[in-house]
Amino acid sequence: MSEVSGQKKATVPLDPFDDNELVTAEDVRAYLTKNPDFFTQYPELVERLTIPHGHKGSVSLVELQSEQLRKKVRQLNYKLNQLIGIAKQNEKIYRVYTDLNVQLLHCQSVSDIQLKLEEVLQERLNLSSVVIKNFRGPHAIPELQRRLFAEKRFKNDSFFFGRLSQHERQLLFGDDTAESSALILLGEKKDLGILAVGSCDASHFTPDMDTLLLKQLQQILNIILPDLLEY
Repeated sequence: MSEVSGQKKATVPLDPFDDNELVTAEDVRAYLTKNPDFFTQYPELVERLTIPHGHKGSVSLVELQSEQLRKKVRQLNYKLNQLIGIAKQNEKIYRVYTDLNVQLLHCQSVSDIQLKLEEVLQERLNLSSVVIKNFRGPHAIPELQRRLFAEKRFKNDSFFFGRLSQHERQLLFGDDTAESSALILLGEKKDLGILAVGSCDASHFTPDMDTLLLKQLQQILNIILPDLLEY
């Protein structure tokens, strides 16, 4: 009977143990795992229990739980701030590409397109280099190199993200820095050329990158380039 209320106190059934059987720490752990409300029924034990702590000596179970909860809150706040930072960066990139696509529609020549790509991608997104390499014309990629790119970099998709060989970097970017690259195959029939974007960061362009914004850029260039190239 409870001394205060006179009501019978709720009890938690214990599994019977043999008189000669020792209760191990694992038994206690298993029991508390199966009965998470044990300390709700015996709250006075919470204040009496002490837990060894590496920095504070012994602390109560309540204090330990409070500290663990504060740690989880700090971790969640850190992750939340990370997500907010990523969201802001993604919004910035989205706005840059949206503005770029609109400006490209007003370009009157391939050189205008090249200048606009350099202005936006290099100056606003801090990428190291950007170039359009045509498949035809006086500065076109040689036919053999074009076939090698098609077989090696565009075998399954019209996009490539990652690191290039030294020969490929030299062919596309010349002496400009391109530790990692994004390559976009241009043309409805994949016959116009390659848009190559380079970064000085070797981990900037990776194979698992999302292609949504670059696919929109590809579509815009596929619309305006044929008339300007006159093929």
